[in-house]
Amino acid sequence: MGLFRHRRDYQLPEDWEDQVSAVVVRWFDHSVEERTTMRDLIVRLLGEKRWEAANGFTLTEEMRLIISAQAAMLILGLDWSAYRKVGDIIVHPTTLVLRGERASASMMGLATDEPMAILGQADHEGGPIVLVWDETERNARHPERGFNVVFHEFAHKIDMLDGVVDGTPPLATVELHERWVAACTAEFEAIRAGAGSHLLRDYAGTNAGEFFAVVTEVFFDQGTELQEDRPELYAVLSAFYRQDPAARERTHR
Repeated sequence: MGLFRHRRDYQLPEDWEDQVSAVVVRWFDHSVEERTTMRDLIVRLLGEKRWEAANGFTLTEEMRLIISAQAAMLILGLDWSAYRKVGDIIVHPTTLVLRGERASASMMGLATDEPMAILGQADHEGGPIVLVWDETERNARHPERGFNVVFHEFAHKIDMLDGVVDGTPPLATVELHERWVAACTAEFEAIRAGAGSHLLRDYAGTNAGEFFAVVTEVFFDQGTELQEDRPELYAVLSAFYRQDPAARERTHR
């Protein structure tokens, strides 16, 4: 297993932005000011988090840069403390098989111990984030699909900030909390009843934590569509993340 240790003096390569934008197709949708903020977040992710390559995989600096760029996008409107629950970042080359009992995505409210292929995982509290590289790269190149394993797993860590994985991250005001619970509960229940938004895959109905992670993917990757289809759900996500991906998409079409 390859290991990248902490380097608080980490320096980005001169062509770092070319490397990022060659894969993360929406990088230059962001303003210069936004990209400057994300650059600082990338440096901290690369320098302060411990990275590991699993299964004999060769994890390059460019790969770490591309993962970090996507993770930085998520907290552009927040701050570095949003990732205080992120421990190690472990990267596998391709799909993993999860074994052991867990909640079933296909049978709501039930458990299963059948092997399941997974693309990522986020352990509780300060545990590691696990990502698979081939899916990470595919998602960065094709945001129109509404899938992003980096957004998904890092969103779980944001959800864990208050010590409870309940699909409700720390919210700034009581009013936003009430709006959040109303909008997310309504859509979560709709998904479980088979009447949810066509943008949200069934896995969002597994539990509240998975709902938050899935809707985060769609918010950032298909913001315009989500705003049109579920305006109140989009509004509470926009208020929490302090970003407006739909406006950004429209500007750069």
